[in-house]
Amino acid sequence: MRLCVFCGSSSGQDPIYIEAARALGETMADQGIDLVYGGASVGLMGAVADAALARGGHVIGVMPQALVDKEIAHRNLSDLRVVSSMHERKALMAELADGFIALPGGLGTFEELFEVWTWAQLGYHRKPCALLNADGFYDKLTDFLDDVVERGFVKPIHRAMLIVENEPAALIGAIRAYEPPKVDKWIKAGER
Repeated sequence: MRLCVFCGSSSGQDPIYIEAARALGETMADQGIDLVYGGASVGLMGAVADAALARGGHVIGVMPQALVDKEIAHRNLSDLRVVSSMHERKALMAELADGFIALPGGLGTFEELFEVWTWAQLGYHRKPCALLNADGFYDKLTDFLDDVVERGFVKPIHRAMLIVENEPAALIGAIRAYEPPKVDKWIKAGER
């Protein structure tokens, strides 16, 4: 199994986020799960990769040449794939992965998560999408998503597609048990 991890290229203000990234990398390596991620040596990205590598895990980084040129690429990965654009990076990471996890992060992390979750909702893939909710980082987002369901913009079955757990082992267990919904995204005439 290969899981793609989206996360910050910064570490955040609380050391708990680095600890969560390391714990996820260690758990994945211990369970024989390959890590696919953005290829950086810095922030949470570097922490999850370093932890997986230290436990003997296989780590694949995918990074655009422009970022490699800025010298933030991790040089000790099992496999570093250099691509020409951010679009190509995201497409390759999605192709390589059997599922997706978002650790804490910023705009890029959110964008990557929402893109693959949208693809799952549209039926472009049937891979699990998940949040590692380290120290409640995603609590306000999940509350907002529940409100979006209440307001009729997301079906409950599609909201339920996003796995949320606080600990890496529980998250991996939920990803392994994931069953994609058997419902179309599109609303039929007369439905709300």
